[in-house]
Amino acid sequence: MLLSCAQLLCRGISPLGRWPSRSVMNLGELVSALNGFASLSLAESWDNVGLLVEPSPPHAVSTLLLTNDLTEEVMEEAVQKKADLILSYHPPIFTPLKHVTWRTWKERLVVRALEHRIGIYSPHTAYDAIPHGVNNWLTKGLGACTSVPLHPSAAPSYPGEGTHRVEFCAENTEHLETLLSKIKDIQEISSVTTLPARVEGEEQTRVSLNCSQKALLEVVALLSKNSFLYHKTEILLLQKPLLPHTGMGRLCTLSEPVSLLAIIERIKSHLKLPHIRLAVGMGKTLESPVKKAALCAGSGSSVLKGVEADLYLTGEMSHHAVLDAVANGISVILCEHSNTERGFLSELRDTLAIHLQNKINIIVSEKDRDPLQVA
Repeated sequence: MLLSCAQLLCRGISPLGRWPSRSVMNLGELVSALNGFASLSLAESWDNVGLLVEPSPPHAVSTLLLTNDLTEEVMEEAVQKKADLILSYHPPIFTPLKHVTWRTWKERLVVRALEHRIGIYSPHTAYDAIPHGVNNWLTKGLGACTSVPLHPSAAPSYPGEGTHRVEFCAENTEHLETLLSKIKDIQEISSVTTLPARVEGEEQTRVSLNCSQKALLEVVALLSKNSFLYHKTEILLLQKPLLPHTGMGRLCTLSEPVSLLAIIERIKSHLKLPHIRLAVGMGKTLESPVKKAALCAGSGSSVLKGVEADLYLTGEMSHHAVLDAVANGISVILCEHSNTERGFLSELRDTLAIHLQNKINIIVSEKDRDPLQVA
């Protein structure tokens, strides 16, 4: 039976056999929305995240390609599928490029991207930290469990600049004005405010300032030289509040303890892997129960170090980190670096579609794969 054009469109199919075209988003608008999905302030300080390659404006995005690693094969796929922006979980540009030539494969990625007007955006560790990110997806391979970040993230902007706050009350004299002028000349003083105050029945001025650890030493030294001016000095340590369910790694407590063998099968099923690498903890067997598991997508040595658990789950760890874990009775499962991350892309595609209100076409790379395989 032949269907009319209207019937085809109602079924989500165009008369030409393609999905109906979606609207486009301006690149700036899309990048802003991606930053809203996962604040780049949550990324590790050593990371290189955000918009890495930007075609000359204006640049409209109709198709977004998701990949774990941006290789030349994936770039060719992006060109063939007419992607306007590539979201590469791992940043393809990490160390600074001194040239943009055809000589190295990473330079060629930039050349190809600009030639075909394709932007490149990378979230990397920002997606590790968020509650709906890579590590949260990895916990689903363990079965029913509750989890908390191993290294919680702090609120990026509160309580503002500076590590310390200094407050004191002083008499209203010309000496105070001189003191305040000297304080404001100190580097790394972020704010100085004054308010009227009454101390023991006398009208005085309350001074409050935020400063760094280095500036604090200079402020204290300056105040000690003018101690006749002020009363009741307070020094407060400013600590940013921790964000709930946000941070690097996860410590998971299973609802019911299960054998190490059962956990292995669950993880292989979740990651769609025929094989994993396993180190059994000292004194443990495949039948030993697993109640607590610490995990970190990608490379977990530094994040998992010293964590008390029955099991470490990650992509890769150094040889000596594995030996340390085993000696402490902790079993280790290694799945190769990007195998612990790549499966998240399908979930990300669906979540981003909702976040972006289905304004653009989002596709997952078919060429992206871990470079290591079992031969």
